[in-house]
Amino acid sequence: THAKRALEIAAAGGHNVLMVGPPGSGKTMLARRLPTILPPLTFEEALETTRIYSVAGLLPPGQALITKRPFRDPHHTISDAGLIGGGQIPRPGEVSLAHNGVLFLDELPEFKRNVLEVLRQPFEDGWVTISRVGATITYPARFLLICAMNPCPCGYLGDAKHQCTCTYAQIQRYRAKVSGPLLDRIDLHIEVPAVNYQDLKQPFQGETSAEIRKRVEAARKIQLKRLQGTGIYCNAQMTPKMVNEFCNLDAAGHNLLETAMERLGLSARAYTRILKIARTIADLEAEKNILPHHIAEAIQYRSMDREIG
Repeated sequence: THAKRALEIAAAGGHNVLMVGPPGSGKTMLARRLPTILPPLTFEEALETTRIYSVAGLLPPGQALITKRPFRDPHHTISDAGLIGGGQIPRPGEVSLAHNGVLFLDELPEFKRNVLEVLRQPFEDGWVTISRVGATITYPARFLLICAMNPCPCGYLGDAKHQCTCTYAQIQRYRAKVSGPLLDRIDLHIEVPAVNYQDLKQPFQGETSAEIRKRVEAARKIQLKRLQGTGIYCNAQMTPKMVNEFCNLDAAGHNLLETAMERLGLSARAYTRILKIARTIADLEAEKNILPHHIAEAIQYRSMDREIG
């Protein structure tokens, strides 16, 4: 339930997500379900996505328009050219094929460091430029990133039913593979615990994707109205100036955030992320102001700052 709530926030505000949990806890399944709660593609987004797939030669036969948000999940052995794009005649890579959709990186620490570092430009600019001797081509690459990793090399750190066999040094080396600059660009850190038998045998009683998507679409409409004319469409893309304008806190909210920053040892980079997440949580409740309980929930999603940062 906690993970589903976090993914609802991610979908509503366009926030990137890192899920940490043992093998078999459902990280991949959750990531694959994310497109079902995202707002439908607008006609303009569908045209952009279709053009990319047409250039890449991946447009399905008999289909003139891509109408569903893309979901791309490259293997961790992918090269930087495969991820960002390349070739003698530059072709779009996975980041462009995920434009207006979801890019899922499973087993995040297993990706080569240089491969992950090429994600910086699309994160910041929403497009990638590929230069070759014969041509320089720019492709759009604005996507929602979902990453998944184990808490340690063996995968069972903190698991009540499995003994972790990793040393402290091994755990630190494993987590250090996720670079600070990449972690800096991931808004939500979710811990996904293993599911026990009692939960598995219970009949499904949760909300459907359609119900969650209604709240997501309502929150996106609020953001579109607030950010109208800026060229930005969701809270995750707000500039520092916009954060100062649209993420004002009352005295109680400031006190709560200050206490969390000091006591939990959160990094300075977490400050803006927490404000953006809190703004999205408030939008999901159709609340004009960011209230203390919005800040309190947002703080929960920055756990990796003090563990890796």
